[in-house]
Amino acid sequence: MKILIVEDEQEIAQLIEQTLVREGFKCDIANNGLKALKIFQQQQPDVVILDLMLPGLDGLEVCTRIRQQPYNKDPYILMLTARGEEIDRVIGLSTGADDYLVKPFSPRELVARVRALLRRSLRHEIQDTSQTYRTKHFTVNLDQHTATREINNSSDELDLTTLEFSLLATFLSYPGRVWSRTQLIDKLWGNDFFGDERVVDTHIRRLRKKIEPDSANPTFIKTVVGVGYKFEDEG
Repeated sequence: MKILIVEDEQEIAQLIEQTLVREGFKCDIANNGLKALKIFQQQQPDVVILDLMLPGLDGLEVCTRIRQQPYNKDPYILMLTARGEEIDRVIGLSTGADDYLVKPFSPRELVARVRALLRRSLRHEIQDTSQTYRTKHFTVNLDQHTATREINNSSDELDLTTLEFSLLATFLSYPGRVWSRTQLIDKLWGNDFFGDERVVDTHIRRLRKKIEPDSANPTFIKTVVGVGYKFEDEG
């Protein structure tokens, strides 16, 4: 597993690298946002440990650019911040981070969070793949790991990350059911989840951008205020 460490404080970056290398990970270090994006394009890491406060291009912008680009690998992003205010965590998660860690942190906690993120991928890979779910506009084939959308007599295969595919399959398995964040976390990650439940909102927004005609006014994935989300599609 490859990890990109984006941290401008050399001592902290080296401490993180030494900790993760001892755990068997391969690490690269970038001390600014532009260098991080360049290394990311070349190396395609599995996890990005991203400091929020960087010179020039800050961590929020780096996170946003990574999520906007059609890379072959959709990495997990663990954001580091020296500030513990809730607004910083919310902004970080809204830009596409999967988890956050407030400085100062212990090496043991860092490793635990990285391993928890990577276990999410393993959980997705061992899901039951013996079913196909269909609604009026969508088909998800778990065996072939394909998802298609049919609108106006046109069928398009959706380019989804593993997590987005699992999220859509979960919605299609129970159309009309209202899912809370906690239920979605339990369904997708189970006991492997370690972080803020609002990360679900981030993945919902990203999935909407790929399946909705207008993600700002969703037709299929509806927000149920105070509860969670539900998927609606006739047929």
